[in-house]
Amino acid sequence: MISGGALMKKQKLAPLVIATILWMLGVGIPVPGNAGVNVDITIPLPGLVISAPPAMIVMPGTNVYYPPDVTADIFFYHGYWYRPYRGHWFISSGYNGPWGGIAIGRVPRPLLGIPPHFRHAAPGYERVPYGVMRNNWRAWERDRHWEKPRGRREERRERELGR
Repeated sequence: MISGGALMKKQKLAPLVIATILWMLGVGIPVPGNAGVNVDITIPLPGLVISAPPAMIVMPGTNVYYPPDVTADIFFYHGYWYRPYRGHWFISSGYNGPWGGIAIGRVPRPLLGIPPHFRHAAPGYERVPYGVMRNNWRAWERDRHWEKPRGRREERRERELGR
């Protein structure tokens, strides 16, 4: 038989245990309390060492970039790098990591819609130096840079590169 005190402790712990399990599964629900938990896990992903800043190509119809000379699936979107690996997704602020796991529900929708044949980009999509892409992706997205006719894009890029 459970005493009244023990029963009250179990009743108070049950919501916390359930909330912790849901949090671990990536379901965001507020948990009342006065203590916080911060979990930061860095995961090395085998086979992903990029020795120099990679040239990038934008995927047609998106603002998702990828390095065509890197054989691993790795994408740049809205200032972060994403990588699907063995059925999971990972995120990083740099192309060489460190990588942290991200719940599938938090992966941006444009990344989930990437077709398997994305590396076969239409002819004419230009390679952009990594630094140029990193410094301009916000303005390009705002101005719909990649939707403009190619001639105007090339002129603007020449100005951005100072040529």
